[in-house]
Amino acid sequence: MESLVDEGVIAEIKSQWKRMWQERFDDHVRAEGVAFQDYDHLFVERGTVVLATRDFKLVSLKDILDLHKVANAERLVGPSPHVGGWGKFVRTHISNGKPASRRRVREFVVDEKKPQQLKKGGRGWLHV
Repeated sequence: MESLVDEGVIAEIKSQWKRMWQERFDDHVRAEGVAFQDYDHLFVERGTVVLATRDFKLVSLKDILDLHKVANAERLVGPSPHVGGWGKFVRTHISNGKPASRRRVREFVVDEKKPQQLKKGGRGWLHV
């Protein structure tokens, strides 16, 4: 199945997608991100809620490319963050697999048998 849309239209869709997220109006009172203008290739009108904290459907680039009948839309769009995304892929498959070492390290050891108590090691001083 060949793509029914040429590369120029795909480039325009991607540029409008990028511009929509850069130019959106953030309404801090309602905790919403609103489209600033009409984006005809994205099927988004001015005033459409594109980002909110609850009860809305997130606009997906893959769905928009499917509406334009673009073949192999998966190759143009990265994996969804709900599935895992690129960061999770790198952490699970590419990195060495070791968890990040703890940042807080005991710095002062007075006696090898009895280490010194950490200052505010998460709960403050322990009073005895």
